[in-house]
Amino acid sequence: MYHNPVMLAECMEGLNIRPDGIYIDLTFGGGGHSKAILERLGKGGKVFAFDQDEDARLEAEKIDNPQFQFIEANFRHFHRYLRLYGVQKVDGILADLGVSSHQFDTATRGFSIRFDGGLDMRMNQQEGTTAADIIKTYKEEQLKDLLSNYGEVHNSKTLANALVRNRMKQPINTIQGLKDVCLQYAPRGKHNQYLAQIFQALRIEVNDELKALEEMILQTPEIIAKGGRFVVLTYHSLEDRLVKNFIQKGKFSGDIEKDMYGNYYVPFEAINRKPMSATQEELAINSRARSAKLRVAGKV
Repeated sequence: MYHNPVMLAECMEGLNIRPDGIYIDLTFGGGGHSKAILERLGKGGKVFAFDQDEDARLEAEKIDNPQFQFIEANFRHFHRYLRLYGVQKVDGILADLGVSSHQFDTATRGFSIRFDGGLDMRMNQQEGTTAADIIKTYKEEQLKDLLSNYGEVHNSKTLANALVRNRMKQPINTIQGLKDVCLQYAPRGKHNQYLAQIFQALRIEVNDELKALEEMILQTPEIIAKGGRFVVLTYHSLEDRLVKNFIQKGKFSGDIEKDMYGNYYVPFEAINRKPMSATQEELAINSRARSAKLRVAGKV
């Protein structure tokens, strides 16, 4: 299977699907969520799905349904593309921010610590900077900042210095080459967790993930119709904090802004006050759901 969709039932319930509604799947992946939405639509419904991954496009081509439209693009541009299709308002938007099982399980993509292969990590393999490029060209201070900010690596300064020293001896182009350097500085008994933090930091930097997420979220209030739903699955605290703050405050940081009369406006209202997690039954068959947090908001 390309990808086992995380918290599928909870996502469908969160979207509160209307048979004649228009829904956006911003992270098509293997298509599990899009297919589930299509099954719940009537004759007038429509699903627009986005993904920048070539493999996802190939999966989308298998869906022969006139109510489905795939768009090969980064979700940070979704509003612009929907305007090209004449879409003014939608009834729900779903975003599953996790890396797909297919991407993790393909060694050549460079996402997983379980394999050896090139340090790529690009979601869109047709353009952009690879993880190997970053390790090769970033200054020590830049490496320290991205390891600390995006991976929450506690000894980021020490590790950044080690990467710079080692790359002067020989290029760090492979997963194993990166692991060989990093594992010397891993806390005892937490080797895999340490590597996962480093890989997360590099992946976020390679794909500009947090900036893209912010740009996507800022477009949602304008296009989701009153009463429509915004459903987001996050997998680490950096993503979840952005989503939570925007739902609660209408902004990513700071307090809710009020007008001169003391009134305030936020575009969404949280449907679930606390994020939902996967059930024990799902975790038993899909371990990648263990870090997932689901937030559902309604347009006010």
